[in-house]
Amino acid sequence: MSDSRLARQTAERLIGSRAQLLKYQCLMGFDGFVDQIFQVVDQRQSSTKFTPFTQVKSFAQRAQLATGGKSSNFEIVSQATRLGGNGPLMAFSLSTLGAPVNYIGMLGYPQMHPVFTEFAKRAKVFSIAEPGFNQTFEFGDGKLTFGQYDSVHDVSWENLKKRIGEAAFRKLWDSSHFVGMVNWTMIPHLSAIWKRILSDYVPPKTEKRKLMFFDLSDPSKRLDADLLAALKIVGEFQEKNDVILGLNEGESLHVAKVLRLKKTPANPKGTASLAAAIREKLNVHTVVIHPVKYAAGADATGESFVDGPFTAKPKITSGAGDHFNSGFVIGRLLGLGLSHSMQLAVAASGFYVRHAVSPNREQLVRFLQTL
Repeated sequence: MSDSRLARQTAERLIGSRAQLLKYQCLMGFDGFVDQIFQVVDQRQSSTKFTPFTQVKSFAQRAQLATGGKSSNFEIVSQATRLGGNGPLMAFSLSTLGAPVNYIGMLGYPQMHPVFTEFAKRAKVFSIAEPGFNQTFEFGDGKLTFGQYDSVHDVSWENLKKRIGEAAFRKLWDSSHFVGMVNWTMIPHLSAIWKRILSDYVPPKTEKRKLMFFDLSDPSKRLDADLLAALKIVGEFQEKNDVILGLNEGESLHVAKVLRLKKTPANPKGTASLAAAIREKLNVHTVVIHPVKYAAGADATGESFVDGPFTAKPKITSGAGDHFNSGFVIGRLLGLGLSHSMQLAVAASGFYVRHAVSPNREQLVRFLQTL
């Protein structure tokens, strides 16, 4: 099937999906960050005009002058402050596409941080901790991010029960058709939370299987032994649920190495084969991998890949993967097959990086119709 035909079919399926999506309650957690974006001043011409550093290398060369007992002063100019974190970004996109979302995470405690105000209008939010803070210095050829992440340690099973209430959390869990738990790398107690959910929230045999989504978020920062243990837990959720594991290209290669899988070619077909190998090893429902220019995945029906609407000049890149994930989940909630769900996913991500906003259904339909 040609990509344009696949895109048209996906657009047709998305049209008129509002009522169907409203039937599916979504629950997501548990991170939350405030992303502060800055430019670094190279030269200032006046009180209102300046030239920023356009290359990381030139900034680094200037900063090197601060070594050897010398010092330097750099002026930074704020460009934007926006919500961040895999969970809020994915949940925001899900809600914009029309799914009802409950979100639990690091949005500010006891008071919600103002950056999440718009998010709280679209989703029902429950905050259990202060957000983390990212200060990102953007250059034309890259960016440097410095983070404050102390509050990630407050995301624990004890605080979930204490700050939301055990009965309230159980009700949210039981009423959800879809559950997404993301950013395992940054949340040190997430594996422990998963274990408690598995042991304490065993669904009755009569309950319909939940759709579940897991995202690791650059597991190279964690010990391989911890990653193996986390992947095993993800696999255990499959017994009572339909589990999707979402990976970017680097994450998929790291997971493959830890699982001791054979190398596959770095092309769409090879990546689809890798998704199938990871799926078989973990015994989960679906594995989907999203390099920059395409997406590949595997489920019980087989392997597949689709080209993405790549652009060499994105307005934004942070959050592209989260929008891919939300698009894929929307496709699965609508009952779409693997290829159509990946087409919806690359379109959601493609629209976002071009416009720096999350698309609604109508915008995404029009975008799909142009592919």
